[in-house]
Amino acid sequence: MKAAILEAFGSPLALQTIPDPVLGTGEVVVDVIATRVLSYMGEILSGARGYTLPLPAAPGVGAIGRVRALGPDATRLKVGDWVCCDATIRSRDDAVTPDIALQGLTTRSEGGLKLQRHFRHGSFAEQMLVPTENAIPIGMIEAEEAGRWCGLGMCLVPYAGLLAADLRAGETVVVNGATGGFGSAGVAVALALGAGRVVATGRNEAALADLQRRFDGRLRTARMTGDEEADRQRILETTTAPIDCVLDLLPPQASVAQVRTAALAVRPGGTVVLMGGVGMGGGEPLALPYPWLMTNNITIRGQWMYPRDAIPRMVGLVRSGLLDLGQFAVTEFGLDQVNEAVTHAAAHAGPFQTTVLRPDR
Repeated sequence: MKAAILEAFGSPLALQTIPDPVLGTGEVVVDVIATRVLSYMGEILSGARGYTLPLPAAPGVGAIGRVRALGPDATRLKVGDWVCCDATIRSRDDAVTPDIALQGLTTRSEGGLKLQRHFRHGSFAEQMLVPTENAIPIGMIEAEEAGRWCGLGMCLVPYAGLLAADLRAGETVVVNGATGGFGSAGVAVALALGAGRVVATGRNEAALADLQRRFDGRLRTARMTGDEEADRQRILETTTAPIDCVLDLLPPQASVAQVRTAALAVRPGGTVVLMGGVGMGGGEPLALPYPWLMTNNITIRGQWMYPRDAIPRMVGLVRSGLLDLGQFAVTEFGLDQVNEAVTHAAAHAGPFQTTVLRPDR
């Protein structure tokens, strides 16, 4: 098969012919039809993000594809089924604290590195090998729709945060960092789940106006200026209802003050979910006042990636019409244009913009 191989961090991806995946028990081989190119993929490939990926390998996280071959333990999947390949691979020998690898991207433990070495190649290839449970059926689609279905990857992260917050219909949610890719998707998902009011925060006035245009009267926007107290007051003034949940999706370049601005706006008994990248490159820690946390019964929840059942639930939201993947503007590239696709993704990282690689072309 053909694959875009990274030989060393800092070098361009090279299109190569490598052996097809070898199927084992508990595994599925998928023909990759479309895969999302992360906006920060260039930083990963350069080594700037310090991700752990055994090289040489084909990077690429998650895919929409069709089942090519099945192991003997698959009882429902069939060859030809359309699936979403979940990049979150979990070890099977510890149900409580499994090791985790993001296939084709990174890991955070020695056990995860072992998983990464076995499921070596990510989605920047014509085929990929995934655990059986990571090939999630999405139902019948047309091949030209595969790129749009890559929007699932943007929606799954904030969806996991809202699940962690136990969001109930009618509640009020602040999406902190709503003008980025994951943040804007979080706005769409919160509304799809029945949030009574969503407050979208961000610095980009044009992006906030675009969000207001896209969504109904349940959305309010709050432009952040960097003045922590004034910005928090602006958030509180957007709604007469108490804020039940704050979902933070701010990128690494944001400051802890921006996180704190929204977090301290949550009501007594509310929940703050941290899913962004603030602090990953170092800097000051997030300082939240102990007395406020304790006397107001605040829940602070960190959430990394999403549970196994998130993808079929998300597919249900799409199939029901509650979540519209048509919001995403998709730009597609062939596998031989992979380096151009990485550059394009970095330059087009705004709300509802998706860069997609099509190994089938």
